[in-house]
This record gives sequence, C-alpha cells and structure tokens, in this order.
Amino acid sequence: MEILGYILSVFIGISLGLIGGGGSILTVPVFVYLFHLEPTLATSYSLFIVGLTSLTGTVYQYSKGYVNVKAALSFGLTSVVTVFLVRKYLLPEIPDILLQVGAITVTKSTAIMVFFAALMLAASVSMILGHREKELIGGQTNLVKLLGYGVGIGLVTGLLGAGGGFLIIPALVLLVKIPIKKAIGTSLFIITINSLVGFAGDLGHVYIDWQFLFKILAITVLGVIIGSIFGRRISGDRLRSGFGWFVLTMGIYILSRELF
Repeated sequence: MEILGYILSVFIGISLGLIGGGGSILTVPVFVYLFHLEPTLATSYSLFIVGLTSLTGTVYQYSKGYVNVKAALSFGLTSVVTVFLVRKYLLPEIPDILLQVGAITVTKSTAIMVFFAALMLAASVSMILGHREKELIGGQTNLVKLLGYGVGIGLVTGLLGAGGGFLIIPALVLLVKIPIKKAIGTSLFIITINSLVGFAGDLGHVYIDWQFLFKILAITVLGVIIGSIFGRRISGDRLRSGFGWFVLTMGIYILSRELF
C-alpha cells in the first residue's frame, strides 16, 4: 500500500501544477489510508507537503507571469490569520471523543475524515462544473464576500490540511476578475502561504518525521513541475472536469468507509 502512496504522491504534485489545486485534497487520504497515519497528524503533514510543493509551482508560474502577488496578499490575509489560529489554538482543544451515545462513538479522527469526504464531494462538483466560471465573470468585486472566502478557506486549510485551491480559484476569477491561467498561479501562491503558516502553528504540538516528509516532498515537487509544464498545453476545463470525477469517487469511498 505504501508503494501506491508514493505513486499517488506524484499525482498530487501534478494536479497542483496543472490546475492550481485539487491535489492537496488527496494528500490526507493518502497519508491516512496508505501510510496509516492518524488523521490529525496527516493534516499536519499535508500542510507541509502542500505548502512546499505549491511553492515550487508558484516559482515556475511567477517566472511565466502567471502570479498576481498583490491579489494573493490582499486575498490571503484573512485566510492566513484564520489558518494559524485554527492550528495553534482550536484544533489542539478539540477532544478525541466528540460524541458518545450508547454503542455509537464519534471520534475526532472520524469527524475529520467525514468532513474531509464531504469537502471532496463539494470540491468535485466545483471542478466538474468549473467551465461555468468564465461565463460568470463581471460585476463589482464584493469585499465582504472576498473576506468571507478568506476566512472559509482558512478554516478548511486549518482543520483539514487541504490547500483550498478549489475554493480559491473560483473566488479569484469571479470576485477579483483574474483570468483563469493567472488565477491558477495566484492560487498556488495563496496555498503556499496558508499551508506553511498552518504547519508552523503545529510545531510543538505534533511529532514530525522529517525524513518521511522530505521523501514525499521530493516526489510531489517532481509532479508539480511536470504538471506546470503540461498545464500550458492542456485545456483547463478538461483537466478540472477529469480530476473532479476522480475526487468525487474518492469522496464517496472515504464517506462509505468511515460511516459504514
């Protein structure tokens, strides 16, 4: 199973390089089901992998002129603060057993994976229908919605260790009116900041196996380089749709495994 985990790590990087998100939502399931890590630890490791992998993609996209630094910093401010607060103060305070009624016990780990599966289902719909984003560009930028998106993305990143690219890209396209190609590069920059700040909030709370992390990182970085190169030649709509169906399948599998 670990061999499969290493193989899927390549695709995590490829997805980040191709569509500026999506791959990070596979990282936690790979760590939990294939490397047999506890879900809370898996979210911490995911933040490290996703953050540095996205940084590699950001550097490449920036060299091609596909990163809007000003938009990334203004949009990412609320999400960065939210991520840090969630990882540093909220997550450690959540009890291991959330609910116990008779023989039914809902643990923190189960809740995280169920929440993650629900997020994957929502993400898959967003990716499958992503081609509609271009049709909706227009109107005035709504600052309240933008700030709300930042907090929401921060909660997702902080609780689940996912970069939130599937939320960031539509927000950049619809609210900030950034072209889709530049939104992908800008999304990687925001994911980098959010993920690494979230991981910093974990230091001192969890045990870090640095050798394992850097091994996975080397694989995902290779993937993001491959994805960034091929992303310039492949239709973004086809990429999002195909990956969306894959994420939908994974979400259904995780949900059924955790509940039944």
